[in-house]
Amino acid sequence: MNPYPPLKALVAFDAAMRTGSFSLAAAELFVTPGAVGQQIQKLEEWLGVALFVRQVRQVQPTEDALGYWKRIQPALAQIADASHRLRDRRNSAVVLSMPPGFATKWFASRMASLLRQHPEIELHLNATPQVIDLERESIDLAIRYFDGQAPELDVTLLLQDESRVYANPRYLAPLDLREPDDVARATLLVTTLQPHWPTWLERYSRLSAARIAAIPRIHFDQSLMAIEAARLGQGLILTSPHLVEAELAEGSLVEAFAHALALTQGYYLAHHGRLPLRPAVATVKQWLIDEAGNSVHVPPGPPS
Repeated sequence: MNPYPPLKALVAFDAAMRTGSFSLAAAELFVTPGAVGQQIQKLEEWLGVALFVRQVRQVQPTEDALGYWKRIQPALAQIADASHRLRDRRNSAVVLSMPPGFATKWFASRMASLLRQHPEIELHLNATPQVIDLERESIDLAIRYFDGQAPELDVTLLLQDESRVYANPRYLAPLDLREPDDVARATLLVTTLQPHWPTWLERYSRLSAARIAAIPRIHFDQSLMAIEAARLGQGLILTSPHLVEAELAEGSLVEAFAHALALTQGYYLAHHGRLPLRPAVATVKQWLIDEAGNSVHVPPGPPS
């Protein structure tokens, strides 16, 4: 006789005891209630005792079942823990979620560096404007744009944000913008992410509220579209310096004024607060922190 009870039957028994139901155990194991019942029956035959009293639409564990489960459950938990640890140590896949604009404008140019430094990492990038529920979704790490207040998560600030004014130098030249009041001669490109033009103008210009309201505006629900419009000379954009690094470096955008509006929001790295990180995930987390620390703000260039 095999010294071990049927292991598949033990899994079904453990699920039935934890859930108190063959149906719920079946849903957890992705099988039918009948299949769970068959595995329980196999275990009962091997043990020579009844484990459940079958009633109409209900099963009740026997005293033998309660005592047996109490003794084997810690061992099953140890098997599961050891198995998960070994599997996770070998698993190099990391699912990283972030807003599309940040993915395109900040992360994309750095992605190859991550993989060169850590070729063992299998990166899966999820670019979405939606706030992912990290306790429910299969996301290892998420970069979120918010104020960092999420007590249920482990949160690390990557990049504090601010609002600065940028434009194509060819757009700026005929406007002759010398001070913030001169913005009244321009077209404002407004993004959903940073709709702070009124605040910036109230703080740095002497324009009345009526004159501020009268300045022409184009509204964008995507920062990528607004940045491209600014690059093509369609107006002044108030946006994050972290999203226009490439344009500033190539000169297709320059900073129109040396006036920054400090924000409470920033780009934060978040993950589940109660689960330990797999080695591969911890590697990506530290790389992101280091890379953000190496980010250099491009100083403003004079309009030409």
